[in-house]
Amino acid sequence: MAAIPDYPWRLAPEGLATRRQLRASGLRPGGQDVAAQVERPRRRRGPLIACLYRIDAAKPVRPMTPAKRAALARANQARRTCPQCRTDAGYVIPASLGTCVPCAYPDEQRAA
Repeated sequence: MAAIPDYPWRLAPEGLATRRQLRASGLRPGGQDVAAQVERPRRRRGPLIACLYRIDAAKPVRPMTPAKRAALARANQARRTCPQCRTDAGYVIPASLGTCVPCAYPDEQRAA
C-alpha cells in the first residue's frame, strides 16, 4: 500500500478537494480512494486531518428521490415533536432536554 501524500494546511495542490468542497460543487467522491491529506495544526491537541479526493474522478451527487425526500421530512418532523405533549414545537427539540421547553420547565411557563 502506497503512502498518502501529506500537505500543510492551505497548501494542497489544485485538483484536490475535501468531501465538503466536493459537495458544495455538486460532486461526491464516488468510491475513489483518498488521494492526499492536509494537516491543520492545533495548539492543545493533535492536528486535524482532512482527506482530499481528486476532482476529475469525482461523480455528480445522486438526485433526491421522492421517497427519500418524504423519509427526510418525516425524520425532521419527529425531531420537532415533543414526546411528552405530542405537539410540534416549531424547532428541533434539544437532546439535553428531551422535551419541548414548556414541558421541561412547566413552573417557569406558568409564572410568565
